[in-house]
Amino acid sequence: MIVDERVISFIHSLDREDSEVVARIEREARRTEVPIVRTETKELLKVIVLMQKPKRLLEVGTAVGFSAIYMNQYLPEDGRIITIEKYEPRIQKAKENFALAGVENRITLLEGDASEILKGLQEPFDMIFMDAAKGQYIHFLPEVLRLLAPGGVLVSDNVLQDGDVLESHYAITKRNRTIHSRMREYLYTIKHHPDLETAIVPIGDGVAISTRLK
Repeated sequence: MIVDERVISFIHSLDREDSEVVARIEREARRTEVPIVRTETKELLKVIVLMQKPKRLLEVGTAVGFSAIYMNQYLPEDGRIITIEKYEPRIQKAKENFALAGVENRITLLEGDASEILKGLQEPFDMIFMDAAKGQYIHFLPEVLRLLAPGGVLVSDNVLQDGDVLESHYAITKRNRTIHSRMREYLYTIKHHPDLETAIVPIGDGVAISTRLK
């Protein structure tokens, strides 16, 4: 946890209730330990969507569809979401959740490896939400930037890795060192990229918010 637990509890106490369907999907995901966005990150996403008003939103990493369903509530009437997932059990659950929420006509689920699917997408997106395997962010970035419209917003979740990204390479367990180094490379790249302005916000598990310069 990167923020004091008492602060997080206080923030959560101020939240308004979600619709029953959205709350039900969230409860089930947390009960079964599916990695979905943290509550405070969810609230940040809501505000970004309302400010950006994206007509085309791309999500890399569907999981069980919770964040797509949640963001869909705040899209413009003509807004649509494309979301990508490769893990078959989660694909099936996401389809069930989209049907439960009645959003099949507003959310398109593309099944397969994001590194391949991204190459086949053409039209620019007003907002892209990156919430997939953290070690792949740096590999997805060239295609993500190609697809991000000028003035568009890229939101990258879980970028501080529960604080591990701050640690020395040698303080990280061997199996996590590749992810650690790739995330550090990703954060450096989006902070120094000439086409982006990026803020890294210590909320949830760390969120990077980037806008593509016009």
